[in-house]
Amino acid sequence: MQPADDVADEPFGPTVARFDAAADAWLDRIRGNPAADKVFYLASALADHSLLWHIAGLARAAVPGADTADAVRLSVTLGIESAVVNLGVKSLFSRVRPVHEGERPHGLRRPLTSSFPSGHASSAFLAAVMLSEGRPREAPLWFGLAGVVATSRVYVKVHHASDVVAGAAIGLALGAVATRVWRRLGASR
Repeated sequence: MQPADDVADEPFGPTVARFDAAADAWLDRIRGNPAADKVFYLASALADHSLLWHIAGLARAAVPGADTADAVRLSVTLGIESAVVNLGVKSLFSRVRPVHEGERPHGLRRPLTSSFPSGHASSAFLAAVMLSEGRPREAPLWFGLAGVVATSRVYVKVHHASDVVAGAAIGLALGAVATRVWRRLGASR
């Protein structure tokens, strides 16, 4: 748990600080486990710049009979999401990232922007919404993968748990808007 002084200094208040501390304490139980380290550091690194989601879109587009425009729509939407979150929302906050003591395994990149909200979580859940559109049987895969990516950011101590929750909410909202917009644009042709 965080010391009382850290809770008092939390910009979002003591309830959020306690939530973040509880999530961090829970993940402390598995941090350093070689298997967990591999999964979470790999997920975090692969999702840098939404690479994982662009690859997923391209892989689906490569399937015979697939609509390649889906990959383009996903990539365009991820670009818009990145601008909204990283240039817009993050600029409104100056939240400090969690402290990581010692050497960070696997050479993970540490972003220089505000910790709030998590862009990885936002892009992950936006991608999950879009990749699941019209394919409900695939939804558990995409949302499960989004959850791993989002959790990885807390696990590797690059984000607070509340950053990830906010990022996921933003991603879900942007994904819902994007799927409606793309449907309307497709229907108007």
